[in-house]
Amino acid sequence: MRKYILTLTLCVLCFAGSTTSAASQKESSNSDSDIAKVSSIENGLSYDENGRLASYHLVFPSGDMAKNCPAAKSTSKHYGIKQTALQGDALELVFPDYNATDEDAPCMAACLERGAEASIAGYPMPHRRFNASDTDTDFDQWHSAECSSVEVCLMNYHDEEYEIENYWVPPNGEPRLNQAMKYGEKHTRCFMSFLGHEFIVKATRDGSTVAEYTIEFPIILPFGKQPRNNLNIDGGQFDQQIRGTLKQEWQKKDVPQRTFSPLGFSKGKLPNDVFAAMGAFHYNNRNHKSREEWRGKGVFVNWWESDVYLIQIPWTIKDIWQERLSTLVSEWVGVPVEQTVMYGLRQYESGARLLTHVDRLNTHVVSLIINIAQGNLSQDWPVEVFDHHGRLHEVVMEPGDIVYYESAKNLHSRNRALMGENSYYTNLFTHYRPIGGGDEWYKDPTEVGREPLLEVKGVCHAPSEVVSKDTEHLGYGRVKCDDPRLGKNISPSLFVVKSADDLIEWWERTTPAGSVIEMDASIDDEDDDDGYDDDDFEDFEDDDDFEPEDGKDEL
Repeated sequence: MRKYILTLTLCVLCFAGSTTSAASQKESSNSDSDIAKVSSIENGLSYDENGRLASYHLVFPSGDMAKNCPAAKSTSKHYGIKQTALQGDALELVFPDYNATDEDAPCMAACLERGAEASIAGYPMPHRRFNASDTDTDFDQWHSAECSSVEVCLMNYHDEEYEIENYWVPPNGEPRLNQAMKYGEKHTRCFMSFLGHEFIVKATRDGSTVAEYTIEFPIILPFGKQPRNNLNIDGGQFDQQIRGTLKQEWQKKDVPQRTFSPLGFSKGKLPNDVFAAMGAFHYNNRNHKSREEWRGKGVFVNWWESDVYLIQIPWTIKDIWQERLSTLVSEWVGVPVEQTVMYGLRQYESGARLLTHVDRLNTHVVSLIINIAQGNLSQDWPVEVFDHHGRLHEVVMEPGDIVYYESAKNLHSRNRALMGENSYYTNLFTHYRPIGGGDEWYKDPTEVGREPLLEVKGVCHAPSEVVSKDTEHLGYGRVKCDDPRLGKNISPSLFVVKSADDLIEWWERTTPAGSVIEMDASIDDEDDDDGYDDDDFEDFEDDDDFEPEDGKDEL
């Protein structure tokens, strides 16, 4: 039996019933004198050994303690959330609009997320802020929805034949059945609960206890482990499928003629509040990954060589993040967009590679790649994007970086293997399309000023350290081009793709020594009859996105 403690990141929905759990009530007897006053978020709060916020904080201006503001009352203390009064720099950071000299200043509050990085812990998302002057929601309703209720999703990898059952354990009373879960990712079940609520998971096969856990963050929690993709792979086994896939991706990229930017991509950074939320979610849930179900779904990820994992995101959190990010995407493409799919968090590990592809035509029009975390890399692992003229750009990302890209039009990949012992690289993918264009958005004309950059002036020069494909990684971001419109990310290989055969060449060129993919000379590159149907090669980023069978339950 395993016992879990789930650590809160985001809590976003109210639900029927009591707004304070019994577990919360155990911690609500403190007096106002127990409330700490801090002048610095980074130095005044407690952080763990990794520099992450150690507790959740209900924060408010220290001046509110002299007023009848509910956040400053000891009755606002809930399970796992500390009350903290802010003054000085901390007050100005979290509540920049607060006027300490105004006796009639409205009551304000915010929830800071456990697990947030110290440097950005003082940047709560808008829904996690309370201002009595601009909302019809009272404080208790807001606090329940944004600070103490959570969404939890559960997955059964314990028993393939029998369901497992999730029971809520009330403070006084018998356990009550909450959910029954069939096996596998597609049968993920979600529900709403409160911080501090306790649960037991039992096996229907024999009634044994599978796990016990206490709710302290929204999470998709897998019970048990999926079997590894433990296949006996022969050299060259996937050659024909890889070649056929690349040829089809080359054809698919030409379907949309409409473009939104000169190169088809650009690089940016997440706003601090969004990165704080995403980073906290990942940090708190980094040990709850599950192996992504890939077998039989193509060769876009080399799942037979390197395990790929998912840390799934509850649906409510997805909606909040994706809606916020849609503003950034709309600004980049110059037209309003509607959200379609968010996928991840996907964690790649040592040896991972991604085949060159374009995304789903009707939904993945303009997209973001967001790097959430990475570690133990022995060299950079750039995302590869081919611009509108086939020039290869290799973009190095750090946590908090985003890459905007025209995902249904511009070929993109990570053909180079992720290098480093126990290395990992965690990304989030989110997709949009222009409002009003529907499935045929690509038939609309390109707007003036957003035409593709095809002809450029002069040439590009790779740095002198780049002498072979083994040292190309030394030149990321250092190529000098006579035409500044090409930006800073031209590949040090100066590779340009003009045909499907060039895509195959790039895959071969980047295949690491010792890979189980050994090119089979018996396969004719000119043979387009590869034996694979176009429908076999859909975009991989959201094929496995789960849908809770019966929506969200509440408890």
